[in-house]
Amino acid sequence: MKRARVAYGGAIHDATEHPAGLQLADGRVLAEEAVVWLPPFEVGTVIALGLNYADHVKELAKELTVTTKDEPLAFLKSRGALIGHRGQTRRPADVKFMHYECELAVIIGRAAKGVRREDAMQYISGYSVANDYAVRDYLENYYRPNLRVKNRDTCTVLGPWLVDAADVPTPHDLQLRTLVNGVVTQKGCTRDMISDIPALIEYLSSFMTLGVGDVILTGTPDGVVNVNVGDVVVTEIDGIGRLTNTIVGDAEFGR
Repeated sequence: MKRARVAYGGAIHDATEHPAGLQLADGRVLAEEAVVWLPPFEVGTVIALGLNYADHVKELAKELTVTTKDEPLAFLKSRGALIGHRGQTRRPADVKFMHYECELAVIIGRAAKGVRREDAMQYISGYSVANDYAVRDYLENYYRPNLRVKNRDTCTVLGPWLVDAADVPTPHDLQLRTLVNGVVTQKGCTRDMISDIPALIEYLSSFMTLGVGDVILTGTPDGVVNVNVGDVVVTEIDGIGRLTNTIVGDAEFGR
């Protein structure tokens, strides 16, 4: 099942996919553009992975100070960075290079501590699509990404759907892509992750307790390009969803 959370008529509603758009829990069927889309579940801690696709590491090789690592590159993001499907992401006026990152989002369904790799998939409630923007102008070091690069308000788009884990039998064989203004600029497959999902859950749960609603953003493949004000960016993963987002300038935020 594909589930969503939306704002409509002054209230927040749970919804499911419908041929005409989406269906609220009370039975009303609405067009996609009639609602404000929110992240599709109550989000806990957001854990992001950097450099988790070999082709993306190669793409950035000239900018890396270290080219090998013993552990996944993981960092935290606040819930304030999150917006939903059809939302707007701010591009600061002084920025020269800001790019999208299409990522498979893994959602934890029960408390996980000290989980073994072979048991890890049992702790997943579902999957979603994420578009995790980065402002490269502010980057100091890929192994020490600072807050201004990756934890900006509106910089992480999540949705539209939470897809039940049972409906995704092959999460390590999903095609993903990004389109900017209708042109495909990024392609990849989740089979090319350096650290796969069980490895990430085993690693993270070895030193922190993962809770219900926690999200693991599993990294992006190569093909990231600069985006500008007015660009419409679509990140999509086969079987999971198609996430649309628009880049806007400072004026949209009163700055």
